Amino acid sequence: MAILISGKEVSAKVRADVRKECEELKAKGIAPGLAVIIVGDDPASRVYVNNKKKACADVGFVSEEYALPAETTQEELLSLIDTLNKKDEIHGILCQLPLPKHLDEKAVINAISPLKDVDAFHPSNVGRIMIGDYHFLPCTPAGVMELIHYAGIDVSGKSCVVIGRSNIVGKPMAMLLLHENGTVTICHSRTKNLKEICAAADILVAAVGRPKFVTVDMVKDGAVVLDVGINRDENGKLCGDVDFDSVEPKASYITPVPGGVGPMTIAMLMKNTLMAAKLQNGLS
Repeated sequence: MAILISGKEVSAKVRADVRKECEELKAKGIAPGLAVIIVGDDPASRVYVNNKKKACADVGFVSEEYALPAETTQEELLSLIDTLNKKDEIHGILCQLPLPKHLDEKAVINAISPLKDVDAFHPSNVGRIMIGDYHFLPCTPAGVMELIHYAGIDVSGKSCVVIGRSNIVGKPMAMLLLHENGTVTICHSRTKNLKEICAAADILVAAVGRPKFVTVDMVKDGAVVLDVGINRDENGKLCGDVDFDSVEPKASYITPVPGGVGPMTIAMLMKNTLMAAKLQNGLS
């Protein structure tokens, strides 16, 4: 029977720490501010943006939302980002992805000032993560590491397998585990012997975006299993990338879906925004 690592519990602690530091900054006349841009009316994006606004209110940040119509041009979007880059009271800028097809996501990410890039997607921040000298971490991998630390799991010397190679989760996740002296393998759709590789992992991170993809025969006895996925099963019920019911009895630690990695992503965004406010005011 695995120990459940509760993202609700850990994210509440992270938010409480951020709230306390925010109060200290406000006493110095600094109010951390986050600007969120949403283009179009994607329902999932709207839910995420609303959750980010609620989190800002919870920790005491100023939040500004820029809801742009789907037909917004590249020039209009880049002009808004330029304005926000120059706005002193905004410390973090987040452009909700995905963007409508006619917009160039890469150009949008590159336009955000690296000092305000609280998603840590800008190439200069990605490079800093690679060399281990970073201010910001991508929110989901950072949240996974926070859960690992909270559970008291030592990564050093462990065999770590990350399923998924996205720029948002898979690749930075691998780097963070490597920085803590894990021996890391990244698996993806072209990996041969996927089952055998996963079954040898002490720490298994599933970030593949396929419901219940990780089955019990892919998990080593006593492995730590971290499920980044958020999907719906055949009955429309929320589930992760891991077949929780079969894997949970075999693992030593496991994150549930919902209530595992999910709440951590926004908590780490708050932590990044706080860091951005401190950096831009010479306090870090």
